[in-house]
Amino acid sequence: MSIDKDTAAKVAKLARIKVEDDQLDALAGEFNAVLGFIEQLNEVDVDGVEPMVSVTPMRLKRRVDEVTDGGMQDKILKNAPDAREGFFAVPKVVE
Repeated sequence: MSIDKDTAAKVAKLARIKVEDDQLDALAGEFNAVLGFIEQLNEVDVDGVEPMVSVTPMRLKRRVDEVTDGGMQDKILKNAPDAREGFFAVPKVVE
């Protein structure tokens, strides 16, 4: 896949990035360099390679999956500038 000047302009517009017309050729070149690197990575044979979380062997820490409600509603609502009926009260923003 190759990125041309028009495609680079479209990507910049979609990303809401202002790119001057004289810089579009350089941007297209950078996109093509990234795509070229991705194509190189696709050529690597990874069959039989296990996914890793780190370069050193380790297991992910596990915790018990417990549902807790906290039981601190009163303490939390003390910090609220306005609380009503056990909830945070906020100003209406839709008219």
